[in-house]
Amino acid sequence: MQALVTGATGYVGRELCRQLTASGRAFLPLSCSGGTLPCGRVTRAADLRQGPIAGALLEGVDVVYHLAGIAHQQAPAQLHEEVNYRATLALAEAAERAGVRLFIYLSSVKAMGPAAGSEPRRENEVAVPSAPYGRSKWRAECALREHFAASAMAVVILRPALVYGPRPRGNLQWLLRAARVGVPAPPEGGARSMIGVEDLAGLLLRLPQVVGEGVHTWIVTDGEDYTTRHVYQVLRAALGRGSGRQLPSWCWRMLASALDLLQRQPGGSSYGKLFGAERYDNHALLRATGWQPQQTLASVAPAMVARPAAAT
Repeated sequence: MQALVTGATGYVGRELCRQLTASGRAFLPLSCSGGTLPCGRVTRAADLRQGPIAGALLEGVDVVYHLAGIAHQQAPAQLHEEVNYRATLALAEAAERAGVRLFIYLSSVKAMGPAAGSEPRRENEVAVPSAPYGRSKWRAECALREHFAASAMAVVILRPALVYGPRPRGNLQWLLRAARVGVPAPPEGGARSMIGVEDLAGLLLRLPQVVGEGVHTWIVTDGEDYTTRHVYQVLRAALGRGSGRQLPSWCWRMLASALDLLQRQPGGSSYGKLFGAERYDNHALLRATGWQPQQTLASVAPAMVARPAAAT
């Protein structure tokens, strides 16, 4: 099997390429600027902002893993539209013309829009997103389902929840920093689904062996629900420290407001992410593929805290 990986130097891409290499599978890694993978392999430069990738790169390819995209919240809405939506559809159409058997698109639960309540959501429980990132992912999903419903090329759309791993990002990174310096624990409230990066990459490797024809859309989580307080306690335990005293919710609201200013986000964004409900149901994926997640945040936390504070 010859695979092509876009976004190879990204958070998920690096782990997928590591697992592809370890399994002995042939693959061509692409990245925006032709960066180097941790193993030292140089990727092929392919900037989707400059137009579709060359069709010659798809010759002999059996599976396309399309991981590249724009996720930065401050990016212009037009850039989300061009890269996450239009470039995805163009790449899928080129893959179909080249005879690719399977096209795997890494979307996001953000494509499902805001939740109406706190119960775990299934794949069909969708509200059209208003934010540029989620909206562009949703439009790409809709285009893939419409254009390839009767295609000989199978399409898989994966919607991973928040991805965690040894190099935490976003609010996980800030919570780890808070745990290191001893900020008192957050209050109870909210819950969210997540998925380990190694498990997500392992699923990507498994899909070519288990997916049949058609277009498939699946949510990806590790099956656990994580409150911010629980996440904080797991990180503190991995650091070898107790959970300590609890900081009142108004104090955490102030900290979250400061984080909004630092990251140039709308007011209330960080607090909503930390203490809101964002839960998803992974049972459709488990039934269809036989895949089972092996990681939890607690199993990965020791690797998270083992990294120097400046490198998290």
